Amino acid sequence: MNLNISGRHLEVTPAIRDYVADKLGRVKRHFDQVIDAQVIMQVEKLVHKVEVSLHVSGRDFHAHAEDGNMYAAIDMMADKLDRQIVRHKEKNTDHHAEDAAKRQVSGL
Repeated sequence: MNLNISGRHLEVTPAIRDYVADKLGRVKRHFDQVIDAQVIMQVEKLVHKVEVSLHVSGRDFHAHAEDGNMYAAIDMMADKLDRQIVRHKEKNTDHHAEDAAKRQVSGL
């Protein structure tokens, strides 16, 4: 996975970079073919904002979060991204094959 982390009006420290990489590592549980991830962090007055654009084969995901703490904003962004990916996987799963297998086992 190609991970690009940039900051606007703040310096991206190694601790924040590791934290973001760890949180985006949860995505690999759902998709093995993650191509690119771009994270933009910015500070405006007292609000910390985090945006992510994730490119997987055949789809792009975007998430945005704001909070008073950068780490909390990263957590919210990762949760939003995780929900989007799970919803996408559920839509693409072939549920008819599961029903056919259940009917075959039960003898209907």
